[in-house]
Amino acid sequence: MAAAKQTSPEASHEQSWHGIVLQTLKRNEIRLVPYVPDRVLTTLIRNLHADPYFMTFPAAREEEAVGIVSGAWMGGMRGAVLMQTSGFATLANVLASLAMPYQIPLILFVSERGTLGEFNYGQSLVCRTMRPVLDSLAMEHHTATRLDEFEFIVDRSIKQAVTTQAPVALILSPLLTGGKVFDK
Repeated sequence: MAAAKQTSPEASHEQSWHGIVLQTLKRNEIRLVPYVPDRVLTTLIRNLHADPYFMTFPAAREEEAVGIVSGAWMGGMRGAVLMQTSGFATLANVLASLAMPYQIPLILFVSERGTLGEFNYGQSLVCRTMRPVLDSLAMEHHTATRLDEFEFIVDRSIKQAVTTQAPVALILSPLLTGGKVFDK
């Protein structure tokens, strides 16, 4: 019988989707990470708070977080916003009137709700409209479903956003994150 493979806590952390986000943000010099709390993002948020490299704090609304990251970019600092799908429904105006025309390389991490067993009809409606809204804004977006592709997608999306000075949305599918667990 083969010996069980042992991994250190650091190795397992780096192989998780949230560990990949943390390390990729650092590698791309993204320090500012405002967020709107979300259960799927809890481990990532906790790890960002625990790491002194990051300035991480909750925002009252998604538009506020986008405004903070936009202002930081104008002041020379890179940032990313964490939110869930339902929060995206509030962003069309701030994306169309601030991030897109002023060429802010805003990085949005959106935990996807509204699919794969979702119980909340409102979440499903927003999920169905999110990608068409992004397309109508001509905003780059990628849906991450597989851990083996995730680091490449995140790293290259950040690099492209900074180089082209254009926002990007990274949609975190439940196939990647495990989604929200619904208690009975």
